Amino acid sequence: MGFAAADRLRALMAEGAGTSPVLAPGVWDGLSARLAVQAGASALHASGGAIARAAGQPDLGIIGLAEMEARIGEIVEGAGKVPVIADADTGYGGLLNLAHAVRRYARLGVAALHVEDQPFPKRCGLFDGVTVVPQADMVARLRAARDTVSGMGGGPLIIARTDAIKPEGLDAALGRMRAYIAAGADMAFVEGLEDVRALEAAQAALPGVPQLFNASMSATGLPVPPARLAALGIAVVIYPGDAQRAAVAAMDATFRTMLRDADTRAVSDRLASPALRDGAVGTRALMEAEARWIEGRG
Repeated sequence: MGFAAADRLRALMAEGAGTSPVLAPGVWDGLSARLAVQAGASALHASGGAIARAAGQPDLGIIGLAEMEARIGEIVEGAGKVPVIADADTGYGGLLNLAHAVRRYARLGVAALHVEDQPFPKRCGLFDGVTVVPQADMVARLRAARDTVSGMGGGPLIIARTDAIKPEGLDAALGRMRAYIAAGADMAFVEGLEDVRALEAAQAALPGVPQLFNASMSATGLPVPPARLAALGIAVVIYPGDAQRAAVAAMDATFRTMLRDADTRAVSDRLASPALRDGAVGTRALMEAEARWIEGRG
């Protein structure tokens, strides 16, 4: 099994080291993946929260591995050669479930996946009442993920996420992350870094460790320029919910206008053109290919 996606992500991070992190928009299905790539994204983030909401569920650990796998498969296909960083939540159960999830994600062709230290089932890290498992339990999760990847001869990068800032404080969260990196994680994801001071503390605590930063407007929305983030050790920036929030707002406005006016002329300037909509999914190219096959042309 090849793991070209992980190699592409490593190359992107190396290319931007010290100058600009990899910017990975959050996507939730094949269409959003294709639109992000069309806009110029060099990497994508398959957001568990966005995928859950697309299924009509809150980000409370309700969506399981089978549903995530189906949707991430769409995203990887839509991404083409653009690497996908996938949300694996807590591994969807115990250590054996986590190992199974890592294998399934690897078969889909994701470049990286992040596993977190919340209990199962988890909840969105932005919600109140977030708790974390004992550090030793998360270390065991990372050992399971690392051994699974090693047993396949390579695979997705393993990103350790901690949600410990809210319940335990920044220093404790960074202490946990040092243990997670020692357990074999390739990258650190400290959720809840809300100012430059916290970013500087994370860099000091994790020297030389590539970090993933959540810059979603529904999270910190921290206005730090890319070059400054790169200087602070941030290798990848994700925006899990922003595009979906834009889509939700647009759909809400369109549905309300449609039902009020019996047409959508009042919001017509905000509707995608048929060319943009159909171009994103390659309609014309597929129709032309079908015609060639019917006519027997090469």
